[in-house]
Amino acid sequence: MKSVIFSIALFALSLTGALAQSSKKMNKQVVQHIVLFKFKPETKPEKVAEIVAAFEALPSKIKEIKRLEWGTNNSPEKLNKGLTHAFILTFDSEKDRDAYLPHPAHKEFGKVVGSWLADVTVVDFNNQAK
Repeated sequence: MKSVIFSIALFALSLTGALAQSSKKMNKQVVQHIVLFKFKPETKPEKVAEIVAAFEALPSKIKEIKRLEWGTNNSPEKLNKGLTHAFILTFDSEKDRDAYLPHPAHKEFGKVVGSWLADVTVVDFNNQAK
């Protein structure tokens, strides 16, 4: 009987540890880095495609980028203020995001896109999803 109680107690303890570990992973606050571009009117579609391809290449050059998503505005609300392209970069931590910002590949991308932009907006936040 004592061994059964001991086994149940051991199982409950290990389950509690596993749940606590799982909860930590679920509550991990990743950083979402949102970048919105408004291109100058003279920017040809071929140049935009080249810039998008250069942005898409960043995760292969910067290991801190865990995910890249992007798309073009299709909101019917007409509140985009001319911003047409949205990019969302996901980082595991603010430390990883901070390593990305001065990274040579990111700086090089800035040179590729910089002269073609009429405006850019950047917003970062810690993901609060549970």
